[in-house]
Amino acid sequence: MSETIPVTILSGSLGAGKTTLLNHLLTNAGDRRLAVLVNDMGEVNVDAELIAEGSELDLDDGIAELSNGCICCELQDDLETAVVRLARDRNFDHLIVESSGISEPAPVARLFTTESRVAALYDVDTLVTVLDARLFLDTFGGEDVPERSGDDEDGRPLSDLLVEQVEVANVVVLNKTDLCTDAELEEAEALVAALQPDARTIRTEFAAVDPDRLLGTDLFDPNRISELPGWKRALADASAHESGTQHDRNGGHASHEDDHTHVHRHPDEIYGVSSFTYRRRRPFDPERFASFLRSLPDGIVRSKGIAWIAGNEMRLDIAQAGPSVRATALGPWIASLPEIERELYRSNRDVEWDDEWGDRRSELVFIGTEYDRAELESSLDDALVTDIEWDGDSATVEEYGDGAFPTEAGEETVLRSP
Repeated sequence: MSETIPVTILSGSLGAGKTTLLNHLLTNAGDRRLAVLVNDMGEVNVDAELIAEGSELDLDDGIAELSNGCICCELQDDLETAVVRLARDRNFDHLIVESSGISEPAPVARLFTTESRVAALYDVDTLVTVLDARLFLDTFGGEDVPERSGDDEDGRPLSDLLVEQVEVANVVVLNKTDLCTDAELEEAEALVAALQPDARTIRTEFAAVDPDRLLGTDLFDPNRISELPGWKRALADASAHESGTQHDRNGGHASHEDDHTHVHRHPDEIYGVSSFTYRRRRPFDPERFASFLRSLPDGIVRSKGIAWIAGNEMRLDIAQAGPSVRATALGPWIASLPEIERELYRSNRDVEWDDEWGDRRSELVFIGTEYDRAELESSLDDALVTDIEWDGDSATVEEYGDGAFPTEAGEETVLRSP
């Protein structure tokens, strides 16, 4: 028996098939002794009861022995205390944590990877996301946007949840495939590959999958979890292929080459899925940019990045998933700080810097199907501040108005919702 315990972290929206998958793994564990930790935020842990029913488990204060020697633990308060207690009383080979009630599995993974008593006892093996294939396709390609079921602490829509869970996954279980055509499944797999290029995708019906494909895979790399999403890959790819000069203010909107717009193409283009990166050293007019974001075409599944808004010294994070668009103020541009503080930041960090505009810039990645890239780029360029409107960085929030975008660090605004 190894010194540390391998952990599989399981996520998926309500009804995707997580509990069915857990029961399947317990029933087909073979020689493995599994522990299942069900993280349910409600007063009654329904999942634990369902797992108990499917595995002949007799719940007693949330912890009981399964017929094959496994453990099921009900968690309502302290995840760290629960997993340490399980390790202390260890009589299992592998822990599965279901992260229901949590928007994506990364926060759970961090518990097992940061310096703590938990990290000393466990090693994350794999992050698994279960998708309802039909719901996934309907959310991003259907005429009617499905509503999210169940309560959610942060009130985020279903599209946000699905994208976040896919973007950090090592393995995506594409469940309920019997409800989709082969062409639809190919499209779903292409969307998964665009959102998370390294994820392994497994098609299933009733979440029936060989446990060896989910357990003991050693696919999780704690050093790369922040690099997994496809939009981050596209940004990195665009940075690596930069060429030309900075934005020419005398000419209004610069050419694509001058402004470092780089098209990043996925091999999944055969299914109509592609992405491109938009980069500019000129701010957006807040009203026109907000209007652009609110009118994004249905074919855009995911867009993400930072935006420079005229009259707003906040570095804005723009996050869109299907019909949901949010803007979050990450903090001020370094170029807007007092000189001493600005130089201190630059001396301690590798900052992409422009002699005129400092770190101010917009970098946005768009991932989707059947959209007109040229039209999208033209609309983005039209949302930029023109020379007539703008005389350098003298424009103030009062002049432009803060519009739909936050102006204080940590603030978030919703520009579009389902």
